[in-house]
Amino acid sequence: MVNPVSSAPTQVQPQAAVQPSQTRQPAPAATPKAAVNDTVQLSNTAKIVQETTETQAQTAKEARSGDLQAKALLAREAAARAGTK
Repeated sequence: MVNPVSSAPTQVQPQAAVQPSQTRQPAPAATPKAAVNDTVQLSNTAKIVQETTETQAQTAKEARSGDLQAKALLAREAAARAGTK
């Protein structure tokens, strides 16, 4: 659809005086965001696979650092060795 163009003079309204409080203030500098720390959680299956494939040395190291699961595993292995002798 075509709109007719009029050649009527347009009226320009004078702008109101800008008050000092209306002047545009520069935006404050953005503060840097803290680094994002992602955590990884393994599924139960992945945990089981990881535990079954670790070496005796890894298990002993974890037990010394307080890992209850590693301590229990070492206790079961020690009991199994004592039962076979």
